[in-house]
Amino acid sequence: MEIANKDYRKYLTPETISSLSNIELKAKLVVEGFITGLHKSPFHGFSIEFAEHRQYRPGDEVRHIDWKVYGRSNRFYVKQFEEETNLRSIVAIDSSASMKFASEGNISKFEYASYLGAALIYLMMKQRDAAGLALYNTEIHKYLPPKSKMSYLSELLKTLETTQPSDLTGTAKSLHLLADKIKNRSLVIVISDFFDNPDDVISALKHFRHNNHEVLVIQLLDPRELDFEFGFKSNFIDLETQEDIVTEPIQIKKEYQKLLKEFTNKIEKGCRESKINYSLITTSTPFDKAMKDYLNKRNRI
Repeated sequence: MEIANKDYRKYLTPETISSLSNIELKAKLVVEGFITGLHKSPFHGFSIEFAEHRQYRPGDEVRHIDWKVYGRSNRFYVKQFEEETNLRSIVAIDSSASMKFASEGNISKFEYASYLGAALIYLMMKQRDAAGLALYNTEIHKYLPPKSKMSYLSELLKTLETTQPSDLTGTAKSLHLLADKIKNRSLVIVISDFFDNPDDVISALKHFRHNNHEVLVIQLLDPRELDFEFGFKSNFIDLETQEDIVTEPIQIKKEYQKLLKEFTNKIEKGCRESKINYSLITTSTPFDKAMKDYLNKRNRI
């Protein structure tokens, strides 16, 4: 697929992606649009950068032999490139009922998380990395361990496409369970609104770090959850408990924003202190921001 550089960003908007027919096509378009955008960024050539040498094995391409090293050691070594270095990754997505929320003109948090997760998985598999998937609400209800075979891609994407968010939030509990489940050092990418006790969430994220995993946290919110622009009088319904309340948003907006800022700051601070990459994005944000966060983290491992 040819995408003009000047137009690449339109292929990264949630609205454009949500109109496509299937999740594999959505993932492919996000990745191709993202890679096109990289040509104007410091990430140019991200998948073909030299990583390290390894000893020659039968079947390796002769053109990758480093003849200078051969001249010094009288042994054959090939140049191993970034796309050939295997990384084990797990994408963990919150599929509780709160992720169903979508304000007018935006896709739901779960849709956004699914498209982003699909794009990251697609990119990993194309880079010959092992990718897996975990979906959770009060517990882990889907877990597909990391594999690098391209034939595995369709199973991962189909699981995302057929999942509907439901039930209460149990982010902290589920992440502790996931940390116990992952035995080999991995990159764990968590996508959630993190509507749980922040101290418990931070404790669970530290569990991954204690087990020597790298962690990338994406806190995903709807734009209205940040600005609280809901009009003069609104009926708010809890998507998890179905409790409802009628109120005037203008009367509580200032206090709500203060409390939300304290909440997100606490999550961010806890991540920073544990050397966890944290990013707060909204469902109106083009996907390339989160993709660059992933790539930055991967290249530092």
